[in-house]
Amino acid sequence: MASPSTEQVRNIVLVGQDGAGKTSFAEAMLHLCGKTSRLGTTHDGKSNLDYDPEEVKRQFTISTSMAPIPYKEFKINVLDTSGSDDFLGDTIAAMEAAEMALFVVDAVAGPQVNTTKLWQEAERERLCRAVFINHIDREHADYDTAIKALVAQYGQRIGAVTIPIGVDADFKGVIDVIRMRARYHEDGKERVDDIPAEYADAASGARDKLCDLVAEADDDLMMKYLDGEEQLTQEELESLLAKAIAQEIFIPVFVGSTLVEQGIEGILDDIVTYFPAPDAHGPIPTTDGGEVHIDESGEPACFVFKTLADAFVGRLSFVKVVSGVLAPGTEMHNARTKKKDRIAHLYVMCGKETTEVKSARAGDIVVIPKLDARTGDTLSASGAVEIAPLPFPKPLYPVAIEAANPKDEDKLGDFLAKYAETDPCVTLHREDQTHQTILTTLGEGAVDLILSRMRERNGIEARLLEVKVPYRETIRKKAEAQGRHKKQTGGAGQFGDCWVRLEPNPGGGYEFLDEVVGGRIPRGLIPAVDKGLRDAMVEGFLTDDPFVDVKAAVYDGSYHSVDSNEMAFRQAARLAFRNACEKADPYLLEPMANLEVSVTDEYAGTIMGDFSTRRGRVAGMATDENGRTVVKARVPYKEVVTYARDLRSMTRGIGSYSIEVEGYEEVPGDISKKLVAEYQARREEASK
Repeated sequence: MASPSTEQVRNIVLVGQDGAGKTSFAEAMLHLCGKTSRLGTTHDGKSNLDYDPEEVKRQFTISTSMAPIPYKEFKINVLDTSGSDDFLGDTIAAMEAAEMALFVVDAVAGPQVNTTKLWQEAERERLCRAVFINHIDREHADYDTAIKALVAQYGQRIGAVTIPIGVDADFKGVIDVIRMRARYHEDGKERVDDIPAEYADAASGARDKLCDLVAEADDDLMMKYLDGEEQLTQEELESLLAKAIAQEIFIPVFVGSTLVEQGIEGILDDIVTYFPAPDAHGPIPTTDGGEVHIDESGEPACFVFKTLADAFVGRLSFVKVVSGVLAPGTEMHNARTKKKDRIAHLYVMCGKETTEVKSARAGDIVVIPKLDARTGDTLSASGAVEIAPLPFPKPLYPVAIEAANPKDEDKLGDFLAKYAETDPCVTLHREDQTHQTILTTLGEGAVDLILSRMRERNGIEARLLEVKVPYRETIRKKAEAQGRHKKQTGGAGQFGDCWVRLEPNPGGGYEFLDEVVGGRIPRGLIPAVDKGLRDAMVEGFLTDDPFVDVKAAVYDGSYHSVDSNEMAFRQAARLAFRNACEKADPYLLEPMANLEVSVTDEYAGTIMGDFSTRRGRVAGMATDENGRTVVKARVPYKEVVTYARDLRSMTRGIGSYSIEVEGYEEVPGDISKKLVAEYQARREEASK
């Protein structure tokens, strides 16, 4: 495939619910354009695009795959994405690389939860949209109901450009409302004919609605049309369609069935005729508040919207060329790392198959191997261009993970670190207090995928553990106590003696005061008392959780001219701290989380009731820009560690939330007793 000009490129991202037929839509396009010799399908494991072993096993798309489709003199870059919440980041990144989002909707189920989520994302990104109602030949398919549901969900801009000839088992073809012709796919070829008489009224009504919608793209024509002076001519209608779609005035709806390839040829025609070219969609914002225009004459620049680790080739970077022309040998600068990187090869990928190309112009999508770049990076000839960060969702589902075999712990860490580099929606960190490795993703499905790939590719078995919450300890009362350490050995002994006063210091952290007078403890040994107190605070008293917000003063003591040293006074301070704690009424603190949960009205009561069972306090309610109810609450973090999974279950996937862990509050008495008892049991078990 020769390098197309910007005007000859169309970038289409397929989005929607899992099972709606996004992959089969792309497979049908590939087959009809002669790119594949057979129609690949996900369900029989023979898809050209869902080629990963995990996708074959699970029978749905996990990772965005690419299908460059030659049609007439155009190149259509089709990005087939996952419809699962667990892999939403990959889908959103692909949406950033396209100018048009084509939503695939099942004719029986209609627009579902994830369709709506992605629709709102497309609205936020100001992405042009179209809809394909798939599976119109299925039992119980209802075209009219599907259209009404789309309009009810997404507004009056939606209008049909094709309507079905029959539904369910009677589905035979589609009526092209733009050209007012019937189109049938028969014996591997398309046949175009007159509209059947029984569909003339339906076609005429759809045509009138289409003219009503697109007329808004031109003020003069709209006024003439509204005044009833004349109907839009065929030429006027076709001239307005591209403008109306690009301005998001009109959202075209197509219909068909991917498995029998009905209705696909017409979409190919409309994609290259009416869908926007990359330079027609507007500039791309940069981090400095500026813009990059899709322009072949500019300096070479691209951004990485996906990173893939290939077992044979190594790291592959999927890039959208935003300016100039890329070619092998081009030296690029990474805006994030400030380092140089040279392009050795350029590929286009169709599923897992790669084809080398000599260049890629602004607006095109290609793959560059072995770049030292991450998803979201911008590369340019000057290094001065940096595209605004991709709007990845924040991973909110943490799990603690460890190698099943301790010998594999280093291998586990290496694998997870490399995986997190390729997926911005996966984070990895070590929790120092709990000594756990915490893997955070978008959901259980993402965790399961990581475990499976780690096992299959690296032979590492891992197990998941409950995430431990980092509690704290503090005191309620002022208390004083002595710490005396005396140890006599064959040579010099150890002697340290200090009196310590502890008192609460709310919000003030740890504070140390030296109140010793008269040389009762030498000046040089006072820092040892401070260190000993700090040691004791780390060790905890009720459990092994560290102390916070304590003011400690050393005010008296004694020493031995020979046996007193730093080690002795450090140990004495530890003893003094623990002795004082017994009288200072210590108690446990737990981390608190501030949540904002966005749901439809029907689930608001459920969310508030659920918070009460989690010991939470509702702090308020509001309405967001989409008309959804936002419930604000403060809840113990322990109760919402798995909230990503729980919210999805409670709201059938409709709810979303943000969370911020902020501050500590006292643990209720019954829960505190349980935590202390569990700690004591662990200590007894460890001592056996």
